[in-house]
Amino acid sequence: MATTLKLSELISSLSYALDITEGQPEGHCIRSCWIGMHIGAAIGLNEQQLWELYYAILLKDLGCSSNASRICELYLTDDRQFKQDFKLVGASLPQMLGFVFSNTGTHAGGWPQRLKSILNVLRHGKEMADELINTRCHRGADIARQLRFNEPVARGIQSLDEHWDGSGRPLGLQGEAIPLNARIALLSQVLDVFHITHGRQAALAEVAARAGGWFDPALVRVVHGLRDNEPFWRQLEADDIDTAVLALEPARCMVPLDEDYLDEIAEGFGQVVDSKSPFTAGHSQRVGHYAERIAAELGMDAVRRRWLKRGALLHDVGKLGVSNTILDKPGRLDGDEWAAVQRHAGYTEDILRRIAQFAELAQVAGAHHEKLDGSGYPRGLRAEQIVLETRIITAADIFDAINAERPYHPATPVDKTLDIMRQHLHSAIDAECFAALERVLRAEGAF
Repeated sequence: MATTLKLSELISSLSYALDITEGQPEGHCIRSCWIGMHIGAAIGLNEQQLWELYYAILLKDLGCSSNASRICELYLTDDRQFKQDFKLVGASLPQMLGFVFSNTGTHAGGWPQRLKSILNVLRHGKEMADELINTRCHRGADIARQLRFNEPVARGIQSLDEHWDGSGRPLGLQGEAIPLNARIALLSQVLDVFHITHGRQAALAEVAARAGGWFDPALVRVVHGLRDNEPFWRQLEADDIDTAVLALEPARCMVPLDEDYLDEIAEGFGQVVDSKSPFTAGHSQRVGHYAERIAAELGMDAVRRRWLKRGALLHDVGKLGVSNTILDKPGRLDGDEWAAVQRHAGYTEDILRRIAQFAELAQVAGAHHEKLDGSGYPRGLRAEQIVLETRIITAADIFDAINAERPYHPATPVDKTLDIMRQHLHSAIDAECFAALERVLRAEGAF
């Protein structure tokens, strides 16, 4: 795998997970990269600078999950819809007020609570926005550094929401003090959002209106130089935009993707998933740990265990497409909410399947909520259709889901967790995997 899979293929595929977190149509980061790389080439960036721009844009939303729960808490709204609509808002007061009234308190218990929420935002909106953007930008930059990307990439992500006139966040940088990668990424992002929602001419008009405010005027002039470049626009709208963007990575700057780096990227995106809710902090890491240990206990060889751990780390990547109003809900889910939760398994499989070398891993990870008796989801597979690797991830996932604190139950002691799991042997949980998990926990002194 490490000799055939390229870093660009892996990151561009995983960027689809960032799209769904932001409530954007799939391929948003990819299309933004297409736009940004053309801007970078037009202003004469060298190959190293283009490589840094390439990954700064693909990973611009790396911290996007870290403020999702807080958005729901502060605004009493759906975080994904909030994020989607926010990308269409400019700096004008009428637009901002319209956004506040449309997106605040939509999940309140009634009009009195909604009105109270709106008034709170009107009073404290700046501090709230400062907190949310600061969390997102710094978290994204930190994860980028963990994934071995250099400072131009990390700072491009950290400064994504800075504005040319100094009105942006998190540091209020102005003009050329804003890293060039961030200036290009923000411009590319807005152009893509408006192009998708309103069309080419409206997108060009929008970025022109924000020149000197949000955007570097010189970069806006470059974008308008693309106005009549029909091949550029046709490719932007084409189904094979992914392939076109892969071809844009500067060949002489490619970074080898070895087994250790694959592990680190799986761990990094596991952190993105776990950041979405305070109740899932460390969940992917723990599931990865227990899955690897269960597999070792069952005699699986080291190479296969390493492969399996990556799947365990990424098993919940589809949860990035589920609103925190559902993930953090303390009470029982209604039918629509439960259906939304169930869709996350299919999202996981779809995202991982985009990586050709992850085809098997996508099936294994995407099936972690299937049950031996056929009552699971998303496909209702029965025991003979569920492979050992999936059974291992399922056992690890169920253990941590019960053992750790969740919005609908407090943390459960290990012995009690195992007692609960025993009630589901042969129906949801494989007995051999459970026995191996119990031996692992005893060896680790968990009980």
